[in-house]
Amino acid sequence: MSSVRATATRPALRRPRECAVSGTSAGLAAHLGWSAPAVRAIFVLLTLLWGAGALLYAWIWVLTPWDEGDAAPSRSVPVAWILTALSGLGLIGTLAVLAGHLSGGVSMSSARGWFAWVAVTAVLAVAGGLWATFADRADPARGPRHELAVRVVVTGILVALVMMQASIMQQTGLASFLLAVAILAGVAIVYSSTLIAKWRELSGERVRRIREEQRAEMAAHLHDSVLQTLALIQNRSGASSEVARLARAQERELRSWLYDGDSPADSDLPTDLRDYAAALELDYPVRIEVVSAGLSTERASGDVAAAAREAMLNAARHAGGEVSVYIEGSASGVDVYVRDRGPGFSLAAVPGDRLGVRESIIGRLRRTGGSATVKPGAGGVGTEVHLHSVHEEARRG
Repeated sequence: MSSVRATATRPALRRPRECAVSGTSAGLAAHLGWSAPAVRAIFVLLTLLWGAGALLYAWIWVLTPWDEGDAAPSRSVPVAWILTALSGLGLIGTLAVLAGHLSGGVSMSSARGWFAWVAVTAVLAVAGGLWATFADRADPARGPRHELAVRVVVTGILVALVMMQASIMQQTGLASFLLAVAILAGVAIVYSSTLIAKWRELSGERVRRIREEQRAEMAAHLHDSVLQTLALIQNRSGASSEVARLARAQERELRSWLYDGDSPADSDLPTDLRDYAAALELDYPVRIEVVSAGLSTERASGDVAAAAREAMLNAARHAGGEVSVYIEGSASGVDVYVRDRGPGFSLAAVPGDRLGVRESIIGRLRRTGGSATVKPGAGGVGTEVHLHSVHEEARRG
């Protein structure tokens, strides 16, 4: 019974995003309840058995997913620089072997060791460049600059190998030429990821352009048919009718789908108040028009947005009909005007226990250094709520 309980509570086999190289040993150790150094030692010992440990490690690495989360994996061991440093040592050894061959004469039999040095050095250099591209580029501790530095060093090593191959090509013939071509192919492989990324970017841009063209054609067609029909329904039905409110809600959803594209709506003040207006139109017999002018950094989570939503709710609940919301933003602050054509009211006549206007609107703005006024609309018709807020930077200045 205890073994069954232990198996049930065993964590899933996943690789941690904060790891040394790949997280394979740490993930397997957490899954088995062992220590990570012990798992690494087992992999090393199994590798001595005809490479079984390396194959097992690679198999678990490929099949084991990362831990859940959005953060990019971060590795503490600089694998790319280690491989590059080993290739640099291989280049030094290759130079030493070449110097010995040149002093005693180069032949195919004496060049076999040289070819082995060149091949191993090239493989290490290419592996370092690929690791920097595919593993370290997205690493928050390294990034594109690290990748560029590794590529520059790796390219220098590979070019040096090609030049050395060219220096003995007359003595070794075709074999040396083929090895030089293979090294140049390694350079191409190192930079192939950049070409693939550029190709994907161009392909994505082409797809986006085609999508925008199709969206524009669809928008033109719908504007000439469905949107005009919905506007006609609103005009014929009256602002406060159920049919007009449903038609206006559908018109807003259709316009948002057509013209907003794939980009998510930003949580700024105008966007938030437009969304809130659309929701109020479904619950109350009201038509709310939201107009924004100027630039403002006011967010939907601020006090101005909360006070404006309260004013809009009061207008929809007690006035109905036509309600206009005008937002005027500037570098120093923002002003919001909420106007309705209802019967109006006097703030002094509102009972003291009703705190909606006094606290949710006027008090909220006063506590943040702004102001709010409630007065009759133009010509004494309806009510106008004016919200004024100054940005923190302007108050400090």
